[in-house]
Amino acid sequence: MIARAHAVWLILVGAAMVNGALRESLLMPLVGYDAAHALSTVSLCLFIMLVARVTMGWIDPATPGEAWRTGTVWLGLTVAFEFLAGHYIFGTPWAVLAADYDIINGRTWVLVLLTTVLAPQMFRRDTDAAVSSSL
Repeated sequence: MIARAHAVWLILVGAAMVNGALRESLLMPLVGYDAAHALSTVSLCLFIMLVARVTMGWIDPATPGEAWRTGTVWLGLTVAFEFLAGHYIFGTPWAVLAADYDIINGRTWVLVLLTTVLAPQMFRRDTDAAVSSSL
């Protein structure tokens, strides 16, 4: 299950990178910095939910705990990638990376992280309920 969760996360990180590139190249020139970030956040959250909806059957978390574990793995990988790749590969200063967590100043990145951790639980197929209802 966890190996499959890792594989799906690779889709999520790829989509996040494409989402960021589209935000920078298309949205910012059209609607400005703040609106582009808000629209980008919403689109990425929707994509995460879509991917979770489509892949939960394949990942197959058998219990709510396994679904939470999947979300936690996705969250940990996302934060680690954001800070480690963001700083060491893309050269983003630590202060800029940390600023994305400043919800008081209107930063919405935390919504992506919440969606990331909650989506597997939201779309987990409840096999316990299916078994109970068939009895």
